[in-house]
Amino acid sequence: MKVGDLVKLKKMHRRQKERAGLITDFVDKKCWRSHKMGTSVDWGLIEPELHAVVLIGERYLTIPVIDLEVINESE
Repeated sequence: MKVGDLVKLKKMHRRQKERAGLITDFVDKKCWRSHKMGTSVDWGLIEPELHAVVLIGERYLTIPVIDLEVINESE
């Protein structure tokens, strides 16, 4: 995955809308995954993970790279 790639969110559930966007940058951010780590947040327990800055429509969103997949031009 690199700047300029067209990406979409991986399917989390079947009713999720498909949205595509363009990667403009990468940043390291902490992300608390409450479905795995519970609802009691302790930022000291986790390390930053790579996020992509993705332009979707007119908005920039930071999305964890592991939740994205590159859209093949052949699709």
